[in-house]
Amino acid sequence: MIGTESMLGAFLVSQGLARAGEPAQWHPLAGGVSSDIWRVELPGRSLCIKRALAKLKVSADWQAPVSRNAYEWAWLQFAARHAPDNAPRPLAHDPEAGLFAMSFLAPEEHPVWKEQLMAGDVAAHTAQVVGRVLGELHAASAGRAELAAAFDTTDNFRALRLEPYFAATAERHPALGAALMDLVEHTAGLHIALVHGDVSPKNILVGPRGPVLLDAECAWYGDPAFDLAFCLNHLLLKCLARPDQCEALLAAFAALADAYFEQANWEPRAELEERAARLLPALLLARVDGKSPVEYVNEEAQRDAVRAFAAPLVLRPASQLSHIARVWGRAALR
Repeated sequence: MIGTESMLGAFLVSQGLARAGEPAQWHPLAGGVSSDIWRVELPGRSLCIKRALAKLKVSADWQAPVSRNAYEWAWLQFAARHAPDNAPRPLAHDPEAGLFAMSFLAPEEHPVWKEQLMAGDVAAHTAQVVGRVLGELHAASAGRAELAAAFDTTDNFRALRLEPYFAATAERHPALGAALMDLVEHTAGLHIALVHGDVSPKNILVGPRGPVLLDAECAWYGDPAFDLAFCLNHLLLKCLARPDQCEALLAAFAALADAYFEQANWEPRAELEERAARLLPALLLARVDGKSPVEYVNEEAQRDAVRAFAAPLVLRPASQLSHIARVWGRAALR
């Protein structure tokens, strides 16, 4: 860590964020599987530093380009213009080193939404605001050619999302292989709005001015339905970890989706929802049998229940998210 501290300290000095010789304390932060993250305490202030990893911290062999760090930085700049209360403030970036600095958000004022949900604190209002913010960001980016050019990252998105989630799951489920690979190609071919790519409760802080979205290194100008389905998927899966909160989680699911669609003015709701409803069961299955399974679905009976529910919907997709939630609720509450 000493060498790392020296390199990161030099980055801070070169960017004018610290003075040479100024005392600094470095604290590794728990984050996702794809980056190293630190809090650095300087006299009177704290910053956050993030560096992308070439090999992700999962048991499967999952390589990803470190250039994604630059796209996360670009997404932060976009969010700073359109939703400054809903993303960390970007401070400095070193594209060659694959790292950047951003504002540090104190956990006592910004609890992680996942931790609240897992503790049984399920507030439909929080989900509603998440849906609204996500819809506003998509609406602000839809149809903008300069963003499409700046986030022409389909190869990254394939490496970080489509391959490890859908293609890896297809290998485990040959009967679903054609449907899942068709979903990969269909999704990869859409370029509609700026996609965050990892809108998960673990990457959402519940801040005093609304939700704060973290970890946008999968940013891609593509299908906004992916973000919607990705987040809704986590609300369904948490019914398995907290069956006592299943009804509240389904209410949060509906609140998030409804608030999102109120902002979705760039295309007909039916088309957008149909794509999200096609993605959702594939994502459910991927979080059991893909390269990044959720840690709290840890019993084989639970995994079998996800497989039994999701597989028919992969082959014969629903057109409405409410239908998926309703059937899932009946299955989860048995």
